[in-house]
Amino acid sequence: MKNVQPEDLDCIEFQLGRTPRDVHAIGFRCACSKPAVVQTPPRLGDGTPFPTFYYATCPRLTGAISTLESSGLMAEMNERLANDSELADAYRKAHEAYLADRDALGVVVDEVEGVSAGGMPDRVKCLHSLVAHSLSAGPGVNPLGDEALSKLPDWWKDHSCNSEMNT
Repeated sequence: MKNVQPEDLDCIEFQLGRTPRDVHAIGFRCACSKPAVVQTPPRLGDGTPFPTFYYATCPRLTGAISTLESSGLMAEMNERLANDSELADAYRKAHEAYLADRDALGVVVDEVEGVSAGGMPDRVKCLHSLVAHSLSAGPGVNPLGDEALSKLPDWWKDHSCNSEMNT
């Protein structure tokens, strides 16, 4: 596991409320240094295909994204995506970058070939995936993930993401 320490796995288990599955790497850490996004291989250890390479784990982050999802932003993004060819092209490139990142693991999984996450490249169906991609890949890779991220509150500011955890 790349850059994953035992205390990271303990934290992720606390965040998810279950044992984490097949964490390959930490994709992004909150300002408090706790994992917020993990990278997961396209095939889990039990053989299950898993296309979601970037997976948000921080409960404060995922809660903030859920609130944003309920605001109607995804419908607005889908409308713009259908009518803005430049945005659609940039989003398709984000999809390709996501696949390239996952493919860099060297694990070929026919069941998820060409499948990224969040609805890419044609629609927006999960801001959690898009924000996780933006946080991990950095700004300028996923335009809709970047936009959603810019609309989130500072989820880490008031407390450490796992202030309840004694690690």
